[in-house]
Amino acid sequence: MAVDLNFHKVIRFLLSIFFFTFLCSNSFSANFNFEKIANLKDPWGSSFISEDEIIVTEKSGKIKIINVETKELLEVQHNLNFLEYGQGGLLDIIYQNNTVWISYTENRVNWKTSTSIAKAKLDKQELNFENIFQANPPIDSGYHFGSRLAIKDNYLFASAGERGQGMIAQDPTQHPGSIIRIHLDGSIPKDNPKFYGKSDWLPEIYQIGIRNPQGLTLSPYDGKIYMSNHGAKGGDWFGEAKKGENYGWKILGWGGTNYSGSKIGPKWKPGFTKAIKYWVPSIATSAITIYKGSEFEEWNGLALVTSLKDKSLRAIDFSDLSNVKENVVFKDKIGRLRDIQVHPKNGKIYFLAGDNLWLMEKN
Repeated sequence: MAVDLNFHKVIRFLLSIFFFTFLCSNSFSANFNFEKIANLKDPWGSSFISEDEIIVTEKSGKIKIINVETKELLEVQHNLNFLEYGQGGLLDIIYQNNTVWISYTENRVNWKTSTSIAKAKLDKQELNFENIFQANPPIDSGYHFGSRLAIKDNYLFASAGERGQGMIAQDPTQHPGSIIRIHLDGSIPKDNPKFYGKSDWLPEIYQIGIRNPQGLTLSPYDGKIYMSNHGAKGGDWFGEAKKGENYGWKILGWGGTNYSGSKIGPKWKPGFTKAIKYWVPSIATSAITIYKGSEFEEWNGLALVTSLKDKSLRAIDFSDLSNVKENVVFKDKIGRLRDIQVHPKNGKIYFLAGDNLWLMEKN
């Protein structure tokens, strides 16, 4: 009997430890708080330009600089030929070495638009942009522009959505539905896939088969580019950008279906890039980052994935690809999460969510 009692005590103890750990790992809300930094209108992209200042795009066409300490807000003039059309407008923005790059919906001709990229020297009064990339052909559609930017060394990576055109993402002679890699000045890298066995690909294309990729980031740990992508009705995913490969849209459905309910294709099959993590049903993935910082040091190395549909932040441990772990950090706290930035010094996290810039920090 004593042995049985001791056994049950051990089991109860282990179960209590398990549930305590489970509750702690899934109840981050008690460990941090939010502060509203600025009111905006449909903000889309952001990038720190100093320890105190962050530059933000609004889809409707404005660029603003916000001091995250004083909350002072400055509107910056610009010369972009943009069009706010459906999901399009001013999209992502990224800063490095006194230069900013922006992706945006360029107004080409007769409502035909492209996901385009321009660069400018940083000027807090007026940004004089020059185009360095246009996704061709221009298309009359308000859907699936992408588009995020990431810098690695002298390379600029960009995601270009397939504009709702489906199988165009399987055509490497057209830009929509692909990951783009160019140099920071817009010139074409000589080691892009076109010059290494993919002679029919456009020279700017790095990877094809993408639907609507709204997350793109450089990992500070392994130097790889990671991205997130909207599926259709289900089939969102988080994965790695891989040179010369194909994620399979619209041959593959990634677990999702058409909005009509009809089937698209299998979740995955050999010959196509396999994502690290899929979501079925959809969570509407948006921006991502690989966290590195001191504020939430327990998250170092994790992918932080933001969501529009369920307004959540998810932490993904993908250190073991055979056992990828996901934790919902919070849900439905500050609105639809569009962008995420980690402060370059203190590791605090800033979100564009709803019509605001938010700070998240530990209690």
